[in-house]
Amino acid sequence: MVYVELTTPFSDGPEGRATRPSGPSLNIVAQSTISKIRELAADIKLHHSVFALPWAVLATVLAAHRAGGLKLGQLILVLICMVTGRTVAMVANRLLDAEIDAANPRTARRAIPGGRLSAGFMWMSLAICSSIFIAAAGGFWIGYHNRWPIVLAVPVLVFLVGYSLMKRYTRLCHYYLGMALALAPVCAWLAIAGSLSLPPFLMAGAVILWTAGFDILYACQDYAFDVQHGLFSVPAKIGIGPSLSVSRGTHLACVGFLVLLGVTTPELGILFAIGIGIAAVLLVIEHSLVKPTDLSRLNLAFFTLNGVISLILGGLGVVDVLMHHG
Repeated sequence: MVYVELTTPFSDGPEGRATRPSGPSLNIVAQSTISKIRELAADIKLHHSVFALPWAVLATVLAAHRAGGLKLGQLILVLICMVTGRTVAMVANRLLDAEIDAANPRTARRAIPGGRLSAGFMWMSLAICSSIFIAAAGGFWIGYHNRWPIVLAVPVLVFLVGYSLMKRYTRLCHYYLGMALALAPVCAWLAIAGSLSLPPFLMAGAVILWTAGFDILYACQDYAFDVQHGLFSVPAKIGIGPSLSVSRGTHLACVGFLVLLGVTTPELGILFAIGIGIAAVLLVIEHSLVKPTDLSRLNLAFFTLNGVISLILGGLGVVDVLMHHG
């Protein structure tokens, strides 16, 4: 008779010695974790950080210019806060909206309703990113003697998470989202300068209106679902056609804030002015792509054009400051 001895990774081996997980087992765990992180990044569209990130960088560079120069450590801390803050907001959105997402055909394939990520993994991700955000905010206090970021870290996270609840209570949820993104230039400026002045508020006004305008457009594709389930949005209240008009008016006001920012900020010159002109043209194109009876090109209008607008305005603004006032 032949006896075959079986051992588990944590059982005693043939000679009574405890065995450890094998290399392949560790590789499987590592690959699984990496796969989940990639799935998370895709689900929350991590690359859409481009919407607010250029505004934070512009505010950082402009505030640093007025404060005597930018330190690399400050820029790194701002970037960490930006990415982790947005991740917290988006992960919270996926958790709080899991049942709504499952019922909506457009979002039913997201990671939680689709079964690709568990709620437990998402909660863990939320906790980790919140901790990193708070630690980075504390870095401004420890490294640069600015206590405002750590003082405001938790209130900012609470505000960011609150967006996911707004569609349950108010049709102004689009403008709340705009305020969430507008925290980027305001908080970045405060983290660098330690105080606030006019430019970050003008940036915030432009970001609020720009974001609200394209979010109203985006909400048009959920018009029927929102009406059926009693969710709040501008399209659910007044219909798709009038909502497109509201969006156009909101974006027109955004351009006004951009012009005011350029006129009242001496560090911003011709390059930023060119950026405003390009952004205005792209907004016109964006609205030309969306019709009350044809939303098929909405993703192009929402994702591509708005990403380009943010990059152009933020990038040209930064170059303007560095080239002419470095």
